[in-house]
Amino acid sequence: MKMVSTGKTIDDAVRAGLSELNVSEDRVEILVLEQPTKGFLGFGSKPAKVELTLLPEPVDPVEEAMNYLLQITRSMNLEVSLERHNSRDGILINLVGRELGILIGRRGQTLDSLQYLVNIVGNRYSTSHLRIHLDAENFRERRKQTLEELSERLAGRVLKTRKEVVLEPMSSQERKVIHARLQNHPKVKTYSKGDEPNRRVVIAMK
Repeated sequence: MKMVSTGKTIDDAVRAGLSELNVSEDRVEILVLEQPTKGFLGFGSKPAKVELTLLPEPVDPVEEAMNYLLQITRSMNLEVSLERHNSRDGILINLVGRELGILIGRRGQTLDSLQYLVNIVGNRYSTSHLRIHLDAENFRERRKQTLEELSERLAGRVLKTRKEVVLEPMSSQERKVIHARLQNHPKVKTYSKGDEPNRRVVIAMK
């Protein structure tokens, strides 16, 4: 939307236009069409003339990502609501509803894929890099506890057999849990080997 506004000065013309549009100055693009002139002895004076172009409403990239996620769940005939939380690592979107297992998938693989997609959508609308994390039924925390317990058990096996243990392929997020849990272990070490998506954690003697 565009409109032309006039006033004694440029500022007056802009203020008149903003008042007419009922918006703040950051919502418009201003183009000066004519500078004001005083004329001679009061004759031939001309007001300032400006053109105001209304800019589109700013888009919330997280809202766009959430809308995309809701479209997916509705297409699957799932009744899901979304909770948005700020976290140290970015934005957490928690899925709430019944029968969310299909959205979590085997070891969270479907949830990871959805997280990848909503990050693509969110960053399409964001001017800076945006990190969105998805969770459902507190799966991430439960999975973290499972991995930590697993790492402790396997570290014990390595100590007992003196042989390294190679875990199943995991996402980078899950590998970090294993590394973090055992990084201060006095007798075993961890490292990753292989290429994505088949990269694995190895637990070995120091």
